[in-house]
Amino acid sequence: MKNKKFLAVIFAMLVLLLAACGSNEDASTAKENNSEKTTGSSEASSVFPLTIPQPEGYKEVTLEKKPETVVVFDYGFLDTLDSLEVDVAAVSQSNVPKYLSKYADEAAYKNAGALKEPDFEAISMMNPDVIFISNRQADAYEELSKIAPTVYVGVDNTDYMNSFKANTELAGKIFGKEAEATAALEAIDVKIAELAEKTKSIEEKALVVLASEGELSAFGPGSRFGVVHDVYGFKAVDENLEASTHGQSVSYEYVLEQNPDILFVVDRDAVASEGESGTKAAIENEIVSKTNAVKNGKVFYLDPEVWYLSGGGIESENAKIDAVLEAIK
Repeated sequence: MKNKKFLAVIFAMLVLLLAACGSNEDASTAKENNSEKTTGSSEASSVFPLTIPQPEGYKEVTLEKKPETVVVFDYGFLDTLDSLEVDVAAVSQSNVPKYLSKYADEAAYKNAGALKEPDFEAISMMNPDVIFISNRQADAYEELSKIAPTVYVGVDNTDYMNSFKANTELAGKIFGKEAEATAALEAIDVKIAELAEKTKSIEEKALVVLASEGELSAFGPGSRFGVVHDVYGFKAVDENLEASTHGQSVSYEYVLEQNPDILFVVDRDAVASEGESGTKAAIENEIVSKTNAVKNGKVFYLDPEVWYLSGGGIESENAKIDAVLEAIK
């Protein structure tokens, strides 16, 4: 009888001991899991606070956390955020490119005002975490920066592809889309290499012009549309053109004098004016029609939405390269 009681006590003690061991193991496992979660979370948020250098004239910006309420004025950067599936709260809906037309829906997105005349009151009421701008908002920068951290994301025409890539990488870093941004840039590099390989064997010289209300501006290397020469590899018919954002004002006689073999035309009227554009008729007039480009059917009209309105975005850069590749088939 005593032996039975003793065995019963020993058995009870073993049960309690095993239960205690199990509890300790569970606690240890839970602690490890929590530690892993905490480490993962820490790694995911380690990019913040994120300090963003800015060009001369703009203040360095520090973002303390991943932005949730995002206002975008630059259509190229909007294009990139759209490609990376980043949500935005508000855009300038005054002249949204057709391929980004979903952002013109006022029921889904707030209107941040015109490109050159932001609606400061409406933006302030949104209490945004960040505002992305470019050249068109330069005059509004000081006022916008009082509302929220304001980041300049315009491309540098003198170093176009590197500045576009830097903006894309920045978007990936801010919004946790670094892998997607890298993949997109690698795909674009492949296309550029293909295009540059083709232009190596093209001896014909090219000219890029912007047509607006019957007036012409020409763009050479290092200018707004200089990517045609600097990155794609087309030889310039005039190496001495003023390198600028707005181009050098030229006449139709200038185009004939330079006599380009290839003429690329950006039709500003198609996106900036109401009604049908008369650019094609104006370009292929009796003067320009004497050039090699017109005679040989090598006048190419570039999509103004991706060249004039929103260049510098993942989708627009792909579209630009595709169009030029198609043109020189």
